[in-house]
Amino acid sequence: MVSGLTTFLVFLLALSGMIFLHELGHFIAARWAKVEVEEFGFGLPSYKLATLFKWQGTEFTIHALPLGGFVRPKGENDPNVPGGLAAASPWRRLVVLFAGPLMNLLTAIIVFTALIGLEGVAVSGPIGVAGISPNSPAEQAGIQSGDRILALDGEEITDVGQAIGIIQANLDQPIEVEVERGTEKLLITATPLSSRTKQQGALGISLTPATRPATFKEMVGGGFTITALQAGSIAYLPIALVQGVIAPEEARVVGFKGIYDLFGVAVQEDVQTRQEAATPGTSERPSNWTLQLIGILSVSLGVMNLMPIPALDGGRILFTLPEILFRKRIPTEWENMVNGMAMLLLIVFMLFVNAMDFINPVQVPFP
Repeated sequence: MVSGLTTFLVFLLALSGMIFLHELGHFIAARWAKVEVEEFGFGLPSYKLATLFKWQGTEFTIHALPLGGFVRPKGENDPNVPGGLAAASPWRRLVVLFAGPLMNLLTAIIVFTALIGLEGVAVSGPIGVAGISPNSPAEQAGIQSGDRILALDGEEITDVGQAIGIIQANLDQPIEVEVERGTEKLLITATPLSSRTKQQGALGISLTPATRPATFKEMVGGGFTITALQAGSIAYLPIALVQGVIAPEEARVVGFKGIYDLFGVAVQEDVQTRQEAATPGTSERPSNWTLQLIGILSVSLGVMNLMPIPALDGGRILFTLPEILFRKRIPTEWENMVNGMAMLLLIVFMLFVNAMDFINPVQVPFP
């Protein structure tokens, strides 16, 4: 069993790292664009504990809330301040604004590239059981994490999608599961239940495909592809909701509590599978849920910040475009007013989201 302290430290380091890298992107771009940066803070803007050092006009500080970081460029909202962000050309401002989200997307590419290197490339063949939900039909039937599923209901299994299709087509009916456990082949009868929620899964198992080692080209190409697909899926969510393609509960936004719960499940699974993999004679493969979660959250942070919502990077980008297209700048007073009001609404929304994390905790789905 993983301690709460371990989960909290992983959560804090992962989330802080993602926010810090986002702000680092803004900082690097601002330096490139010749925009002066007054402060680079470690932690959320709060009580300043100490000034670490000063470098080329930038004060590097530590703040009381140890989550991520922030960048305070000179003249961020005042175009009358020479050398400030608002006084820079619109193209330079765009570079600075895009740099933070792009840093998160680059982080995701690196994470997914590493994941492919660790897990390999999916091929046709027997699939593996990566995890078992407690008190599930799979656990009660005797299926174990690390088993390889050879056949379901007499049909040879070659990929995860095929297995899920057979399970869903036999709800509330016993099916024969042929598994390979070490050197043994076993025939197990299990009953997928329609009464279980989508999050619980009809059988309560997580599945992994058969794999082979990936080449460097496949790792990098896959990292870009997975990041692009994840980003596209997140960007499409508002459209899918309007079209009714997905239900509102399936596109739920989670806050700090929800993210912490996700890390709790991921860290627990990763530690457990590593302990089981260390047992002599086992075929168990360590899972990498924590790394996968970091990749998904990095994409989410990057894409969400690019959304055309005032107060976010995307909203500020939207205010910059008319100056490029029509050579006419939106009055700074209007921009600051809209961004200020949007920030208040965003804070209220985040308070609601975090409250819902306690009222209706997020659940991790099993197939």
